[in-house]
Amino acid sequence: MKYKRILLKLSGEVLAGDKHTGLDFKTIGEFAKDLAEIRNAGIQLSMVIGGGNMIRGRDALDYGIDRVMIDSIGMLGTVMNALAVKAALKKLNVPAEVLSAIGMSPVADLFNRERAEKLLSSGHVVIFAAGTGHPFFSTDTAAALRASELGLDCVIKATKVNGIYDKDPEKFPDAKFLPELTYTEAISRNIQVMDTAAFAICRENKIPVWVMSIHDSEWVKNVIEGVKTGTIVKED
Repeated sequence: MKYKRILLKLSGEVLAGDKHTGLDFKTIGEFAKDLAEIRNAGIQLSMVIGGGNMIRGRDALDYGIDRVMIDSIGMLGTVMNALAVKAALKKLNVPAEVLSAIGMSPVADLFNRERAEKLLSSGHVVIFAAGTGHPFFSTDTAAALRASELGLDCVIKATKVNGIYDKDPEKFPDAKFLPELTYTEAISRNIQVMDTAAFAICRENKIPVWVMSIHDSEWVKNVIEGVKTGTIVKED
């Protein structure tokens, strides 16, 4: 289970720390140390970060804001998150670049597959921002898309729970832990840890999805050593 080229999909809320919204640079600094450890172990590391700490889409929809506008704001939120992580990595002398799906010059270069490949191969942490560049597509889908374009070994979905359950473990004490699923099972069960489009893209391109807890003190070690923990979603 050792993976050498990975994409880490992270919720934007993680960057807010105890503040729950916005950016907490102390939290981001600690997280950057984890990323540096993974990168320094020789793993080619890329990332997609959500924007939930910047905008809550449901609240905006309830207020009557147009979905396309909400998604556009969300894309900009992911760029801010990506730049914050890049800054924290730079402070640790870890080379990092942000590639955006929408034009953001001069703060971030436009995504280009060949440039992304060169950056990864040279040891940069590459942070993909602005989702797919289009409304109605989640950052989960963006993660699956970038991993497929670059032929990466695995998508790691870091969440607040330690894997996938048959129902919400926060609401149902009898929820059953599922250590392994096929893509088809994840889609048919409507597993909410990633959206259907993301699972479908990973299935088509045979990229396993490894779901684990970002709050597990051993998560970095597990990624580096390929320790089987959390839930693996893989080929049917």
